[in-house]
Amino acid sequence: MKIMLMTDLEGVAGVLNFEEWCSPGKPYYDKAKRLLTEEANACIEGFFAGGATEIRVVDGHGPGAVDPELLDERVELQRGAASPVWPFTLDETFDAYACVGQHAKSRTPWSHITHTGSFSTFELTVNGIAIGEFGEMAFAAAELGVPVIFAAGEEAFAREAEALAPGVVTVGVKRGCNSEDGLDDASAEVYSRSKLSAIHLSPVKARQLLREGAKKAVEKLLREPESFRMTRIEPPYEIKNVIRRIEADPNAPRVLYRRHDSSYIGALNAPYEKE
Repeated sequence: MKIMLMTDLEGVAGVLNFEEWCSPGKPYYDKAKRLLTEEANACIEGFFAGGATEIRVVDGHGPGAVDPELLDERVELQRGAASPVWPFTLDETFDAYACVGQHAKSRTPWSHITHTGSFSTFELTVNGIAIGEFGEMAFAAAELGVPVIFAAGEEAFAREAEALAPGVVTVGVKRGCNSEDGLDDASAEVYSRSKLSAIHLSPVKARQLLREGAKKAVEKLLREPESFRMTRIEPPYEIKNVIRRIEADPNAPRVLYRRHDSSYIGALNAPYEKE
């Protein structure tokens, strides 16, 4: 059984904010990378224990966040853009898609370091359905016939994944403290400094839950493959990106589109069109 494990950083237990933890040169960036890599290793242990035979780990955080020296020696690591970019080398040879360290999409209540791709995105939709970074890849996996079996990160993200991909096994390792987003009029710069309050599990406890959840996901796939489902979308495909006001660039476009008549993955790779 071959699994792709996509990683991100903002949804990891112990990663406290974006400014100090998520960018190279910041005081806690190396610690954040270690925390993510250990969460990935916990998932890897669970996947192999459940029956996986091959795992490709994709470093999906913008500037990179997986420490290769700490990563489980049984897996291969992918970093950098693929050709085409989407869906990051995922293809029909994979038996399952999974993710760890993920955060909720922009405008999500009870979430932490909330954004979609960047803090400048107000809302991303495909055929009218609001999605985050998880949804971008999950719909691509569905088009390829690859089930989405496991999704881990903050609790608000876990609920997002369950709504979009019923049957997916989820693990929440921290939860945001703000009941409402309430920031629809905020600029990208202001939004990036918001949604920073959260309650975190101990990283040790988080890894235990991730290991158990990953094992459960693989065992469920082997036992009940039909239990993993995905929200359906039909062609033609339109991906709409509504942009927040950007103080540093007031003339930046506010709405961008990508379209394709027959393929969602084709839409992901299509050039942007301005409104």
